[in-house]
Amino acid sequence: MNFPWLNKTDEDSRDPEGVKRSDVDMHSCGDEDERYRCACSDCSVACPELEPVRDGGKGRLAVSRCTLFGGRVLCFSLAVWVVYVILLSFLLMGLWGYRLVRGRVVKANESLSLLYDDGEIDSEDEYEDDFYQRPAFLRRHSIGTRRTSDGLEEDDDYDDDDDDANDNRRVANVIYNPRHHHSTAPYKLNTVLQDGFSRLGLICASFPAVVISFSLLVVVILSFGLIRFQLEIDPVKLWVSPTSLEYSEKQHFDSNFGPFYRAQQMYLVNDTGPVLSDYGTLQWWFSVEERIGRLRSSHYGVSYNDLCLKPLGDACVIQSVTQYFGGDINAVPENWQDKLQSCADSPVSCLPPFQQPLKKEMVFGGYIGDDVITSKALVISLVVENSDDPEKLAVAQEWEELLEMFLFSVQKEAAYRGLRLSFNVEISLEKELNKSSNTDVRIVVLSYVFMFLYASLALGSVTPQLSRRYLVKSKFSLGLFGIFVVLLSVISSVGLFSYFGIKCTLIIAEVIPFLILAVGVDNIFLLTHGLETVNLTHPNLSIEERLALALGHVGPSILLSTLCEVSAFALGASVAMPAVRNFAIYSAGAVFFNSLLQMTMFMSALSLDQRRSEDDRADCFPCIRIPRISGISRPSFSSFTARVLSSPSIFDGQPGPLPSGNHGGTNVFSDIIRKKYAPYILSPQVKPIVIAIFTGWLAISLSLLPHIELGLDQRLAVPSDSYLVDYFNDLYDYFGSGPPVYFVTHDFKVTDRSSQQALCGRFSTCKEFSLMNILEQERKRPAVSYINDPAASWIDDFLQWLNPDLDDCCRFKKGTNETEVCAPHASPRTCEVCYLDKKWDITMGGLPNGDEEFLKYFNIWIEAPSDPCPLGGKAPYSHSVVVDDDSSSISTSNFRTAHTPLRSQSDFINAYASARRIAQSIEDHTGVPTYPYSTFYIFFAQYSTIIYDTFRLLSVALFITFILSTILLGSIRTAFSVCIVVACIVTNIGGIMALWDISLNAVSLVNLVICVGIGIEFCIHVARAYTFTPRMDIAGYTAVSKEMRAFNALTGVGGSVFGGIALTKLIGVCVLAFTRSKIFEVYYFRMWTALVLVASTHSLVFLPVVLTYIGGRGYLIDGGDEGVPGDLASRLYGSEENYGTEPEEDFLD
Repeated sequence: MNFPWLNKTDEDSRDPEGVKRSDVDMHSCGDEDERYRCACSDCSVACPELEPVRDGGKGRLAVSRCTLFGGRVLCFSLAVWVVYVILLSFLLMGLWGYRLVRGRVVKANESLSLLYDDGEIDSEDEYEDDFYQRPAFLRRHSIGTRRTSDGLEEDDDYDDDDDDANDNRRVANVIYNPRHHHSTAPYKLNTVLQDGFSRLGLICASFPAVVISFSLLVVVILSFGLIRFQLEIDPVKLWVSPTSLEYSEKQHFDSNFGPFYRAQQMYLVNDTGPVLSDYGTLQWWFSVEERIGRLRSSHYGVSYNDLCLKPLGDACVIQSVTQYFGGDINAVPENWQDKLQSCADSPVSCLPPFQQPLKKEMVFGGYIGDDVITSKALVISLVVENSDDPEKLAVAQEWEELLEMFLFSVQKEAAYRGLRLSFNVEISLEKELNKSSNTDVRIVVLSYVFMFLYASLALGSVTPQLSRRYLVKSKFSLGLFGIFVVLLSVISSVGLFSYFGIKCTLIIAEVIPFLILAVGVDNIFLLTHGLETVNLTHPNLSIEERLALALGHVGPSILLSTLCEVSAFALGASVAMPAVRNFAIYSAGAVFFNSLLQMTMFMSALSLDQRRSEDDRADCFPCIRIPRISGISRPSFSSFTARVLSSPSIFDGQPGPLPSGNHGGTNVFSDIIRKKYAPYILSPQVKPIVIAIFTGWLAISLSLLPHIELGLDQRLAVPSDSYLVDYFNDLYDYFGSGPPVYFVTHDFKVTDRSSQQALCGRFSTCKEFSLMNILEQERKRPAVSYINDPAASWIDDFLQWLNPDLDDCCRFKKGTNETEVCAPHASPRTCEVCYLDKKWDITMGGLPNGDEEFLKYFNIWIEAPSDPCPLGGKAPYSHSVVVDDDSSSISTSNFRTAHTPLRSQSDFINAYASARRIAQSIEDHTGVPTYPYSTFYIFFAQYSTIIYDTFRLLSVALFITFILSTILLGSIRTAFSVCIVVACIVTNIGGIMALWDISLNAVSLVNLVICVGIGIEFCIHVARAYTFTPRMDIAGYTAVSKEMRAFNALTGVGGSVFGGIALTKLIGVCVLAFTRSKIFEVYYFRMWTALVLVASTHSLVFLPVVLTYIGGRGYLIDGGDEGVPGDLASRLYGSEENYGTEPEEDFLD
């Protein structure tokens, strides 16, 4: 402050009257001298400078925070595309070099052909319809061995015939066949497995009644565990491990400060203008709150006044605009709008009956600037005391149900006034989730029905028709039994793990039956189709022998897929999150029991069904025999088309029955796969294109991974027509205050001076990086701290309350020697203030130190009301400080503040991460054990590790798949190829998650684990068919090269993968599109639809091409029987014109 002093040199000059110059030195508010330094909350210069913190970015799967072009491009995404372009360039250069070299080789062969006048190089056009018979393909993709008439093999390179033609053939074969290292020996482990499964099949077919009875007995024994069945619906116990840090912190908070309150919140919204545009609306809402206060439950007979939170012991907490007027409509003045604005600007001047200021952000929403009269919404919050006592909880829940019913009627009143009311009571979310589950059950059951109908229709190879033979050929009962076996496997798993105390969840109840049915139907198709093929190729064997042969061929493939799937699901047991862990355990058990029962119980049923069919007995009514009709009229075109489309054999590469005179005998789809699709995909011109397309797809997916959001929006968890959807929308749009957050200190003796200085913030001797100073500085950078409000410091308010200058605060009765406390409004003449004869200053020199002195004043302060002294501790801090009676000290307390308004899942995740960082910073600087607590932390703690858990689970699952595949396939490279393709499937699913707004959370993590299992299911059968090939002697060549084995795999099991696996799942998944639950639509319909489509294309397009490049060695199927495909191939091609063979040479029958 400057004054216009007169010039001292002037003899008439003098100081202004009554004004004297001061010689006292002036000090900055941030002075080093603690006597003059101000508190951080009053002087920014006195505040410590915190370390800079970047935005956590925890709300998305950020693999890289580096960005380019103004943050529009992630460095990770750019790096992926650079690598892809480089690899694609090398691929194109390699392809160009390969074509150049190959052109020279072809010219050399043409020269040899002209030189020797040999007809080896024939026109491919003559064999356009048959990929097997193309001469160039045979020379390129055979192993150079030929079958002679006596059944022995000769190597072309060591043929005893030395004529020129054979020399030329030998030269041409060497040029076109560089892979002489391919093994033709059987794989011993596969032989052992085939023999073992054949014996198992023989037993099941020979003693079906015994096997079925024994299987049912085992299931019944396991089902006794259902007696201990428990369904876990507590969200905390679902998503948080009881051994986790967050769970222990919640337990500590609840035990010391009580469970967090039960909130009932309402939003009165005017979508077209200000909600308080007229007095009538305010008057009407006063009446609504009055009626709420009169609500009394029927059974327990309690009202809100009996249940509410009462900080002062008499007045309930009601955070509403009505409380600015004490909840009394008669206290509203004529200029009520001005009064409202005044109270909103200065809440302390309009304290409600419960004596805590009402900030405008908590009662008004959607206002312009600071003008609350323009608010589009009123926010009303009722707070009910919570308890761990089940009886007290039941009392509160009954009243909340009554409140819910009442608010439904208020919604109609609001609509009549042109307003909208949305609300949420504490029990609402759980009720709506159960409602969603009940709705979803019908959709899931409908999905089961569709898959069952498809299975029953396809297994019988016929469509429903009005004919007697349909009653025999139908396999409706077999399909029904297959579904029954699937349900038995689920019951066995649930019974077993329920016995060991592992609780079931709604995810398990809804998803596992669907998952196991989808997986189980695949095996049913494989087993049934295997038997049908053996019936065609070995009709003279007994039923028992045919069953044994079929299971011997299919069993090892089912075993491999089962082991990989069980391992992938079992890995989820290592996740601490109970919902994921329990799902993984139940799923692994269900898959295991499903495969076990299908290879025993279902095989026995299959043998019975085969006997019924061969005895011409009606399906479902086996006592009725249907006589054969001697002359069957030719079916109409429509019935033939329907039969073709419904028959599972249309998806098989195996030919159907061979009519007389027709050696082709194959159906339309088999011909397409064999003659069109497989040759096109495996042609040298197309394979590089396939690799380029799928690696490009992979690059796109990798670049999208950082854009996957984390979290699970509550609006997705409830039905789309739930009243909570409007509530959550209004909560995000209009609630201007963030959730409260408490920084809890524990195991710390606060009665000592040094301890107080580690916590306080309003005294000059508080530590520079004290708890309060750190919180104050974090509040000043809300973009990274997500802290919005000044922290409520009980230690500062308590010590300030002792200030003798505040004559309405700490007072004793005169003459009592500080033994009797004055009443809040007692006359000053009978009271005296505390600390009159003691030193109280900003340096804390004379403030209470030690347990006895500290607690003497603390016990008075904690019971002091906020009127007339606003520093009284009862209202704001009665639940914030815990006195340890054993040690007569304070060891646990909390410092309350609030987050910024959190509008998205990303905000919630980042707020939790920020609170963790702040608590750790406090502990590092002060040594005070501190943790943050807010009600939502326990649900969002999973996101601190979910990215690590996801990559760990998926990578370990792929590694175990690699190990198992290597052992059972006998090839490291083939196993590696399978893992590469499955990894691509999961990565592409991740890319689709980013594009289709599917966030990463516990539900999608479960689905990603399912993706690994289903991806293995799609790929492993193709890989095994590629590895274990039957001997196929075509034109004298044994075809087991990479290209030929890939061709055999596509034609052999490609149809079963498409018809038995892909279509089964697609039919079931499509039904989920009609669910009312958004969580089912997003996390099941979208993810599983993407999974089926992605896995189908990768297994039927990408995997065969990859195998031709990096696939491993192949093995001939061992034994006298050379395998079903080999026998079929011999039948198909043995009668056709033989390329390059002498007339007297025979082929394998």
